[in-house]
Amino acid sequence: MKLAVALLAAASLLAGLAGCGGSGAEPGAPHGATLVLDFTPNAVHSGIYAAQHEGYYEDEGIDLSIQQPGESTDAPKLLAAGRADFAILDIHDLGIASERGIEIVGTMPLVQRPLAVVIARAGRGIAAPRELEGRTVGVTGLPSDEAVVDSEVSADGGDPADVKRVTIGFNAISALAAGKVDAATGFWNAEAVALRQQGVPIRVFKVDEYGAPPYPELVLATSRRTAEDDPGLVRSVLAATTRGYEFTVAHPAQALDDLLAEVPSLDRAEQRAQLDALLPDLRPDPFDPAALRAWANWDFQHGLLERPLAVDRAFELGLQP
Repeated sequence: MKLAVALLAAASLLAGLAGCGGSGAEPGAPHGATLVLDFTPNAVHSGIYAAQHEGYYEDEGIDLSIQQPGESTDAPKLLAAGRADFAILDIHDLGIASERGIEIVGTMPLVQRPLAVVIARAGRGIAAPRELEGRTVGVTGLPSDEAVVDSEVSADGGDPADVKRVTIGFNAISALAAGKVDAATGFWNAEAVALRQQGVPIRVFKVDEYGAPPYPELVLATSRRTAEDDPGLVRSVLAATTRGYEFTVAHPAQALDDLLAEVPSLDRAEQRAQLDALLPDLRPDPFDPAALRAWANWDFQHGLLERPLAVDRAFELGLQP
């Protein structure tokens, strides 16, 4: 998931990761492993923190260290270099890394549909994406934002070239709340939830309702070397993580307590609102190869990938329990 710049410096992260991998562990001792998040902890990571707090990783013989990303963290390179064992990646980042020859693979989807949306300020006469023609739309500057706007407007019968785009960074909430833009790209589980909590009237257009396939937005990834050399470790982490998300779906209030117990600085009301929005799509189901192929084709069509991606190589489809 691509959101605002995270809190920790990259140097601190790298120092913390220097000993990951569990080498030199005594026989029978827990296997040390490190997982790097895609952003500061929030409700989308609830299954991971529930698995940690409920002891599911421990049950699998894993001593998991969960790390927040640093300002300049490049998780795919950390994985490929053996400086981290696992990472949460936006699926577009995983595809781009794979295309560039970085040897990583997706092992498990965390969210079963895209999170990307265009959020329009209500009262601006925008009832559908095609009505963004001639309007000012705030984007972060990331290529994926351009793909979202293009996909939604064209799928709704409009001309994406007629949309006025302005780079606002990761300030969609303040820009929309202040009425500085007519619409902005964001995520339905984050910016859209926050704006509604603030009482800002909005319309939300989800990208998979306008042109994009139902691809899994966030993916748990590892290096190809780890997947091939230590499949037992990968299966153990996936089993515990799956249990964590199953627990979250079955017991959301307790999972929220687990998340806040591990990260007490989070705001309970905000995280509860995000979790409520996410619950229908937090199913820990295995990858759907057809959905992955449709996603890769969509990324290629919208210029996020330079060539069609070999999905069978970029994702390990047989490791998830």
